[in-house]
Amino acid sequence: VQLVESGGGLVQPGGSLTLSCAASGFTFSSYHMRWYRQGPGKERELVATIAGTGLSTNYADSVKGRFTISRDNAKDMVYLQMNSLKPEDTAVYYCARTGGLRSFWGQGTQVTVSS
Repeated sequence: VQLVESGGGLVQPGGSLTLSCAASGFTFSSYHMRWYRQGPGKERELVATIAGTGLSTNYADSVKGRFTISRDNAKDMVYLQMNSLKPEDTAVYYCARTGGLRSFWGQGTQVTVSS
């Protein structure tokens, strides 16, 4: 299993960013996929979840209405569209396959929201 995130960077407050995660090594459509984040001095938190079909999603209250998780099962990709970004969204964002017997994580991508 391999998960590779991309798309992080520096963005001003109120801006937008889209993170991508390329998955390989497993039957992608069979698994829920998740985005987590870990801010400076904070514990890792679950940001968003999407079902294998893509028909069901869930979000942390802190990002609801601003972030959108999506997936393309034909390309084995999962995305996180982030709008109206706030300084408190600054974190390393991780793509993950969790909830089964084993968890798999990407290397993370840094998102910094600052003027």
